[in-house]
Amino acid sequence: MHPVNAPSPYAVPGRAARLAVPVGLLAAVAGAFAYVAAVDPNEPGHYPVCPLLHLTGLYCPGCGGLRSAHAVAHGDLLTALQANAPAVLGYAAFALLWTVWVVRTARGRPFRLDPPPALVWSAGALLLVFTVVRNTPFGGWLHP
Repeated sequence: MHPVNAPSPYAVPGRAARLAVPVGLLAAVAGAFAYVAAVDPNEPGHYPVCPLLHLTGLYCPGCGGLRSAHAVAHGDLLTALQANAPAVLGYAAFALLWTVWVVRTARGRPFRLDPPPALVWSAGALLLVFTVVRNTPFGGWLHP
């Protein structure tokens, strides 16, 4: 039996408690972007080299992602898109999903991310095509 003044284990948490995880995630992402904004990835020696690029000379789908984040943090969208367009789309998708998560959480509604398999496979196929094209001679404009 529960003491008289003890909170019920079935109590719904307050709005601030419900928003703790999304706010914490935003703080972590903002901190990472702030670091990348302050420490320029275009200068050699600040970040580790991409292992795939180092070992094979091939650009992975993430190559140029830090340069892209640096450009986004400085408000230079064109440079960000040139460095890694899928990364910019990922930043926008994160912002949209995070906003939906916060609004639903603040209203006390659950947020469940359950994309249809066709969407997941399509995104994977697009990343594969992007990776292959950026490593061909005619895809040089996609190099970071």
